[in-house]
Amino acid sequence: MNIQFKKGVLEICVLSVLARKDCYGYELVDEISKKIDIAEGTIYPLLHRLKDDGLVTTYLQESGEGPPRKYYRLTDTGGTKEQEQRDEWIHFAASVNALLEGESHGDN
Repeated sequence: MNIQFKKGVLEICVLSVLARKDCYGYELVDEISKKIDIAEGTIYPLLHRLKDDGLVTTYLQESGEGPPRKYYRLTDTGGTKEQEQRDEWIHFAASVNALLEGESHGDN
């Protein structure tokens, strides 16, 4: 997949996963990688930015498999942002799909 496509949708993917449940970094990578091929290193700078922007908060939770894990949770502002981006994405994707479908049927 085109790297620019991935960069453009990674934030909404992270926010969307966090809207469903709190996750630690690797867990986010694992969840998103089920649908989109991403590298672990691409998530952490984004998570830091989302935290700086007040969209996520963090907390530590003990792990039975090693040191405590840093979990990420959407803030109320992050939840609002996720819904806004979700709505924008649905509209945008529908518009792009309409254009693509029009071309595939020979319409101009």
